[in-house]
Amino acid sequence: MSDPISIIIWIVLGFVAGLIAKFLMPGRQGGGFILTTILGILGAILGGFIAEKTGLVTVVPGTFQIWSVVSAVVGALIILIIFGAIFGRKR
Repeated sequence: MSDPISIIIWIVLGFVAGLIAKFLMPGRQGGGFILTTILGILGAILGGFIAEKTGLVTVVPGTFQIWSVVSAVVGALIILIIFGAIFGRKR
């Protein structure tokens, strides 16, 4: 993943995963474009790691798999839950 195209693809996938996770997550989450992208990228990494370690997904560089997107969204949801628990609004 050292070429610029792969990095751009990971950023876009992370942003899309972050948007989908924010849409699926109940309640209102703060953060704008940059925070959504960062949380989504972290979620994509986490989701991909979990999916590959459990044998659900085999990562093949240079190919697109729908399971990569699903695992990225699941990872982004996990990251959003953790982020909300740490930085959530205090009432």
